[in-house]
Amino acid sequence: MSAQESNTVATTEQQQEVAELATQVEDIVLGPDGNPLSKKALKKLEKEREKEQRRLEREAREAAERAAREASEVDCAKENYGKAPINMSQVQSGTKWTEIKDLSAELAGQTVHVQARVQGSRPTGNKMCFLVLREGSATAQGLLVVDNETISKQMVKFANSISSESLVSLVAKVVVPSEPVKSCTVGDVELHVSRLFVISEVSVTLPFSIDSASRSELEREQDPTLNHVLLFTRLNNRVVDLRTTANNAIFKLQAAVSQLFREYLTNEKFTEIHTPKIISAASEGGANVFRVDYFKRNAYLAQSPQLFKQMCIAADFGKVYEIAPVFRAENSQTHRHLTEYVGLDLECAFREHYHEVMNMIGDMFIYIFNNLEKRWAVELATVRKQYPSEPIQVGAKPLKLEFKDAVALLRKHGENIGDFDDFTTKTEKKLGRIVREEYGTDFYMVDKFPLSVRPFYTMPDPENPQYSNSYDFFLRGEEIMSGAQRIHDAGMLKERISACGVPIDDLAEYIKAFEYGCPPHAGGGVGLERVVMFYLGLEDIRYSSLFPRDPTRLEP
Repeated sequence: MSAQESNTVATTEQQQEVAELATQVEDIVLGPDGNPLSKKALKKLEKEREKEQRRLEREAREAAERAAREASEVDCAKENYGKAPINMSQVQSGTKWTEIKDLSAELAGQTVHVQARVQGSRPTGNKMCFLVLREGSATAQGLLVVDNETISKQMVKFANSISSESLVSLVAKVVVPSEPVKSCTVGDVELHVSRLFVISEVSVTLPFSIDSASRSELEREQDPTLNHVLLFTRLNNRVVDLRTTANNAIFKLQAAVSQLFREYLTNEKFTEIHTPKIISAASEGGANVFRVDYFKRNAYLAQSPQLFKQMCIAADFGKVYEIAPVFRAENSQTHRHLTEYVGLDLECAFREHYHEVMNMIGDMFIYIFNNLEKRWAVELATVRKQYPSEPIQVGAKPLKLEFKDAVALLRKHGENIGDFDDFTTKTEKKLGRIVREEYGTDFYMVDKFPLSVRPFYTMPDPENPQYSNSYDFFLRGEEIMSGAQRIHDAGMLKERISACGVPIDDLAEYIKAFEYGCPPHAGGGVGLERVVMFYLGLEDIRYSSLFPRDPTRLEP
């Protein structure tokens, strides 16, 4: 045998020895202490393994037998459930649909047709399943129970398998339960479902559950283990977030504020107007304006409809209002600032004194607040369940303070503020607490602000030109509206524009309106989101903005 052959044989023998050793090592079972198990422990372990194997085989056999039984069972309800074809407007059946919010004991015994989202399901064995059905800000309990006639085990299984937030169409009998359903907004009845079809299925994992997004701070304090959905997460997934009953109600209330604003002013013979949002110069002056390219020249997004409102007064419209977006390029990361919000603006000619307009605005707010409590009580209760707050305290007429009196109140309570210093957020809130304690109201107006903190078009106070004929309205200690008498004399307006350092050439068309003659007038602008935020006691304005825009958010 050659040397090469000898080496090959030796290598083969070594490989065989290594393989045998590896097999022996694999057969060694180590205990928790890292040492090999004894023969007795090995026998015990082997018995446990055999027992586990038999259990798995038994479960697999039972599952197969169960599946076979279910497959062989006649499904008496196979026509009563399933996934509906995509709605392409194929038919109009004339079906009368009932909304969840309209369910009541008066409908007991009747069969209704309902479309809603399945917020959640809860099986009880394999013969019963509860559903939480939601439509808008209303929820009701649905129930399926096997009866081997219209409801089968397969139908109950299907109901429990519907993914959360899927849309369903169902037929059900309205039944009064033995006890009120406390977990739903409709508690005096439940729906005994007889037909159930999915019309739009959720096919992805939700970013969070509606239940988690609907919990109040009190619930989380009582059980810290509950999931908490942060505002940032909510806003990044706003479509899902807006489905909560509280959010649905918030934006119904926002719509109500706009409706009542329009309702009151229409009754006062105001005309609704619609003014441009792309303008040639900053409407409020200053740097807080968005500049845009406009066919090879600069244009700006309107900071308010102020100039156009006044031009309409010069055009003899008399009383005007607008509900429209407002843009402010303020890099403010606060709880109450947005770069785009909905402005409720009004302007009104008066006969003798701007207080005619100021007092009318105060009455308008009282009208809005009182009607919210009367006509939208259900929505208010829904919001306050998740975001608890006390109804605002307000009298028949708003409290009126002059700026110097408000400063005196703040100084009396230890605040260091100058005669002509504008309010900060801190001093506003403090003044709100003081007014509530001393006057028992959450709503008030402050008149005669320093001229130096108001826009160029504000009329100076005739008795003390360091002050002005201007006012702000406050709710729960924060400003919701700013307004004033405007300068309607062209000469005085030019002087003020120059004094404020605003380029006068940019305002040529605006000034021209007053050169043609204009009646004395006053008005103001309301931030819709602020009104809703403060009225409901929400902690951040983003809760009351449908798709908020701030310096860091452009989506969704």
